[in-house]
Amino acid sequence: MHFDQRTQQALREQGLTLESLTAASAAVVEAVSEDAAALEAFFDDHDTVYSDMAMAHSSAEFPEHAVEYADITTHGGEMRGWLRFDTWGVYVEDGRILGEEYVELTLGPTIHDRVRFAADRETLR
Repeated sequence: MHFDQRTQQALREQGLTLESLTAASAAVVEAVSEDAAALEAFFDDHDTVYSDMAMAHSSAEFPEHAVEYADITTHGGEMRGWLRFDTWGVYVEDGRILGEEYVELTLGPTIHDRVRFAADRETLR
């Protein structure tokens, strides 16, 4: 089940049945899986994306990134993966869809931040 034991107990104390908890857990897992697929599709659909990431080697307000691939997997309610650009890659810990041409990812080491990616710079303004 997606919910940890403390959360399960608190939800039961609020009147949720085991069947309700199981259904809610399955819905969370499905939603995370759908978002992971949509995030991969976003990066598959764009050869180049732009971000709001501050980069030491770029003076652009919204740096450009040549996309190689995004490999995002799920385990229960968690999303993890790898985002590869032309010259570097980064661990992905979570993400969400903000619109058709706009997503946000939590990037792990060495970035350690939430970063928005878009198909064009104007979307990030």
